[in-house]
Amino acid sequence: MIDDKEIKKFAKSIGVEYLEEGHLKQALVHRSYLNEHADFPLGHNERLEFLGDAVLELVVTEYLFENFPNPEGELTNYRAAMVNGQNLAKVSRKLDVESHLFLSKGEAQDTSEKSRNYILANGMEAIIGAVYLDFGWDQAKKFITENIISTLPEILEKKLYIDPKSRFQEESQSHASITPSYKVLEESGPDHKKTFRVGAFLGKELVAEGVGTSKQEAQVDAAQNALEAKGW
Repeated sequence: MIDDKEIKKFAKSIGVEYLEEGHLKQALVHRSYLNEHADFPLGHNERLEFLGDAVLELVVTEYLFENFPNPEGELTNYRAAMVNGQNLAKVSRKLDVESHLFLSKGEAQDTSEKSRNYILANGMEAIIGAVYLDFGWDQAKKFITENIISTLPEILEKKLYIDPKSRFQEESQSHASITPSYKVLEESGPDHKKTFRVGAFLGKELVAEGVGTSKQEAQVDAAQNALEAKGW
């Protein structure tokens, strides 16, 4: 059990004050935990996540509008790269959110990166919701600026605002004068819940594989893995 003393230390580490009657602790409660602890005095974090998502999007949108003269389409891509699950999960790991989450034993033991990223991203949105409720707009804006908007320089430098398939195609044509292709290597699971394993190829070379619940999702995952495999 994570006690209030640990939550207080966590609050300090992420730069916010701990309020005993505040919402930070609830922001760390995953729905699964309540299935095993029906008498836990707090609800899960999904309503805070809903609120935090909206606050995050507005803060990031305001920042981009005020600081970049780019067309709307480009700003939309920059925003999406900052607020997507992968980036939020990365920020969560940096802040050590994972070790403070209230999870069921099953969720705590699930080592699937995709599943964990989803939980971490949602937890980050819930924390933002808690900061907004407890301290208001200015403090939420400060928190988002320091932890999420601060990732923008890397996003711009590495062109992470371009979707992985487009980036892999661009880099493949630049480095090898080849257009990538994708092939389904395996389909598994029942019709209503299929999983696809897709390979990303340069000519006959299998560069990387990706997994997803649709062919498109698996292709995107494969493209991202291929970029990393090639160091692009």
